[in-house]
Amino acid sequence: MLASFALTGYAGVRLPAGGQWPLVLAWFAGAALLHDLVLLPLYALADRVVVRWTAGNGPHRARTAYVRVPAALSGLLLLVWFPLIAGSAGGGSAAHYEATTRLPGGVFLTRWLLVTAGLCALSALWLLVRTVQRRLRGAPRRRSETKQRSASGS
Repeated sequence: MLASFALTGYAGVRLPAGGQWPLVLAWFAGAALLHDLVLLPLYALADRVVVRWTAGNGPHRARTAYVRVPAALSGLLLLVWFPLIAGSAGGGSAAHYEATTRLPGGVFLTRWLLVTAGLCALSALWLLVRTVQRRLRGAPRRRSETKQRSASGS
């Protein structure tokens, strides 16, 4: 936590020195308003839809995590890198990024989409593995129960 405060303090000293403080204040105010008034209700609604879609109670409830985790990580990446992903926010964020870092700035949308697809694919693969494991663990029990029932019924 101390390292986080130190980094925040460093950014708080460096940004005003670079003449970026109005942009930082607007970003914080916009982010707070956008998050609290728009995004929070939207992703709460999306979560309710996912819970109902995956049969929110019983054994299927755990499946919601396989949708929530990649969606949350992708959303967090979008929130942090939105100006560069959008490509036009702030009047040339990609050009400013390229000038500052000497790295290409026009690749963020493609990379974000690839990371999102990778997160979803990894989550789907993990769900598939867990489902197969559960069925394999449950299969011998069912066979033994069936054998016991047929033995006792004969």
